Amino acid sequence: MSKNDSKPGSATIAQNKRATHDYLIEERLEAGVVLEGWEVKSLRAGKAQLVDSYVIIKNGEAWLLGANVSPLTSASTHVIADAQRTRKLLLNRRELVRVMTATQQKGYACVATRLYWKGNKVKCEIGLGRGKKVHDKRAALKEREWSREKDRLRRHAA
Repeated sequence: MSKNDSKPGSATIAQNKRATHDYLIEERLEAGVVLEGWEVKSLRAGKAQLVDSYVIIKNGEAWLLGANVSPLTSASTHVIADAQRTRKLLLNRRELVRVMTATQQKGYACVATRLYWKGNKVKCEIGLGRGKKVHDKRAALKEREWSREKDRLRRHAA
C-alpha cells in the first residue's frame, strides 16, 4: 500500500485534494490515460502528483497538463523521462463535447481529481467545476470544522 492510498486495498494512485478546495465540482468523468512503460512502473510505486493539473481540449483531443509522474531510477535508465510530460486522455466524442462546452463558459474549468487503477488500466477522473470564491472556501472550511467538532462531542458523550 502506497502513501497515496485512501484505504487498504484501494485502487487510488493519487488524488488532487486542492481541486475540491478551489472548485465546486459539478460533474465527474472517467478518462483513460495514454502512458509510457516507465510511467506505469512509477505509478505502481505510487510516484504521482496531481496538484495543479488540469485538462485542455486541443484539436478535438483532451490533454492532461501539470500531472507529475516521478521516474524511478531503476526503471528509466535507458529512456529520457519527462516527469511533467503532457499526456493524452481518452474520452469518447460525447464526453469531449461536454468538456469543451463546459470549459468555454465563464468560471468553469476542467481539472484532474484522481488517478486510479481499473483492472490493469490507469484511469483519470476529471471534474468539471466552477471556481470557488474566497467566501465559499471559508464557508466550506467552517462547515468541515463544525462537523469535526460535532463528531468529537458525540464521542465524548458516548
